[in-house]
Amino acid sequence: MKLKSVKLKNFRSYKKETTINVDDLTVFVGKNDIGKSTVLEALDIFFNEGKGVIKLDKEDINKGSLAEGDTDIFITAVFTDLPTKIILDATNETTFEDEFLLNDDNCLEITKRYPNAGTAKVFVKAKHPKNPNCSDLLLKKNTDYRRIIEQKNIECESMAINAIMRKAIWKHYSEDLQLGESEIDTSKEDAKNIWEKIQNYLPVFTLFQSDRKNSDGDSEVQDPLKEAVKEILAEDDIKAMFDSISQRVSDRLTEVSTNTLLKLQEMNPEIASSLNPVIPQSASLKWADVYKNVSITGDESIPINKRGSGVKRLILINFFRAEAERRLNSTPQQSIIYAIEEPETSQHTDHQRMLVRAFRGLSEANNTQVMLTTHSSVVVKGLDFSNLRLVCVDENQCKTVRNVEPNQLPYPSLNEINYIAFNDLTEEYHNELYGYIEAEGKLADFKNGKPLLPYVRLLKNGNTRDEPKILTEIIRHQIHHPENTHNVRFDFSQLSQSTDLMRNFISNTLIKKLSSDEI
Repeated sequence: MKLKSVKLKNFRSYKKETTINVDDLTVFVGKNDIGKSTVLEALDIFFNEGKGVIKLDKEDINKGSLAEGDTDIFITAVFTDLPTKIILDATNETTFEDEFLLNDDNCLEITKRYPNAGTAKVFVKAKHPKNPNCSDLLLKKNTDYRRIIEQKNIECESMAINAIMRKAIWKHYSEDLQLGESEIDTSKEDAKNIWEKIQNYLPVFTLFQSDRKNSDGDSEVQDPLKEAVKEILAEDDIKAMFDSISQRVSDRLTEVSTNTLLKLQEMNPEIASSLNPVIPQSASLKWADVYKNVSITGDESIPINKRGSGVKRLILINFFRAEAERRLNSTPQQSIIYAIEEPETSQHTDHQRMLVRAFRGLSEANNTQVMLTTHSSVVVKGLDFSNLRLVCVDENQCKTVRNVEPNQLPYPSLNEINYIAFNDLTEEYHNELYGYIEAEGKLADFKNGKPLLPYVRLLKNGNTRDEPKILTEIIRHQIHHPENTHNVRFDFSQLSQSTDLMRNFISNTLIKKLSSDEI
C-alpha cells in the first residue's frame, strides 16, 4: 500500500483544504516557515496517533479558522497499490472493492477529523451504496444482517461471517445499489472492526526531525535503530511469533487464575463467583517498549542523541544507505514511509550528494517511499522535477503545495527551482536564461533600449578594446572569460538585476508568444 496524496485543512497554516500529491520520492522546497515540515508532521499525527514524534494540541488549529469558530482539523490520506485480498472478519478474505470502501479513483481515502484538536474521528470516503435497503450495512450488527437476509429471502452461504452476509445483501440489490460518495463513520458497529483491521495494512510512518535540543527526554527520534524496531515489529512473521507467545502466556495465566478461583470457591463461593480473570489481547501489548532503550553508542558508551549534530547526521546518512541496499535486495511486505526534515543539516556537500543518491535508491525499493524537506540547492540539483513540491502562497494569500513545473524556462531547470524556492541565484541560472533568449533568436529584442555600460574586451593577441555592452552581456562575458581582468567584477546585486531583466523579458515576450501560438 502506498500513499498517493495527503489533504490538510485547518491545520496550522493550511486553512482551506490543500491537496499534496506524493510519489515514491517527494521533496518539499520553499522559504523558511512556509509549511514544509507541517506536511510531514501532519502525517506523523495521522499514522502514529500521537505516539510518534508529534503531539497534536489546540495551537495546531488554524488561527483564521479558530477566529471564525471552526475548530476541526482534517488530515486525509489517500492510498493506492492496495492489497488484492484483505481479511476483515476472522479469516474470511475479501477486498476493498467488494466492501465498497474505495473512492471514485479506486483508492482508499481515510479522513481523520480532530474536533478542537482532540481525539480523532475516522471516516472512509468511498463510492458506497446509497439504496436505503443496503446503504448502511457497515454500521449494522450481525443480527441486523440476519434479519435482512431472512426477511428478503436472500441466498447466503454463511450466516456466521459478516463479510459474506454483506456481500450477499449487496448482490441481491446489485441492479439498484445507487452508488454515490459517502463518508463511512468507523466508530460504529462493523465499521469499527473493519477500521481496526485496515490499520494493519497501512504503511509504517517514520519521521526523523531536524536537530533540536540534546536531552535524554527528547521526543524526536535521532537514533535510526529505534525506528527500525517499529518496522521490524510490523513484519507478519514477527507478529505471528508475538501472537504465539501471547497465547501461551494467556493459556498459563488462565490456568493459574482458574485454579486460584477454584480454591477460593472452596473457602468463599460468593466472592469467587464475582471474580473473573482479565488478560489483555496480544495486539494491545506494548512489545516496542521492550526495545525502547535500543541505540548506537560509541566507545565510551555515549548515546547517539548526545553526539554532535554532524556525527548524528552522518550515522543517519549511512542508515539510509544501508536501508536502500537491504530493501532493494529483499522483498519487504510491510510498506514504509521515511520522512526526513532537512537531511543536509551539518553535512558537507559531498555527503549531501551521497545522501541524495541513498534516498533515490531507497525510494526505488519495493513498498518504500521517501519524503524530505530541504533548503539545500545541492539536494535539489540531485533530483528530478517530478520529485519536487513547492510550498508557497497563492494569489489569494492561501497556503498551497504544487508540483514543480517549468516557469521562465520551458524545460526542467533545477537552477530556476532553487532561485524560486530559496532565492539561490547562481551564474548557472543566469547562463541558462541568456542561452534560452539567444536560442530563440530574441537577443537583439532583449538588448534593445537597454543602457550601454563601459566594458574592456581582451583580444586574442593580448590587446584590449573599449566595447560598451548592456549589463547582462557584461556579466555573460565575465562568467565565460575570467582571464579578462581589465573590468571590475560584477556583484550580486547586478547579477540579481540582470537575472530579473531576463526573467521579465521571457515572461512578457516569449511565454506570451508561446501561449498565443497555442491558441
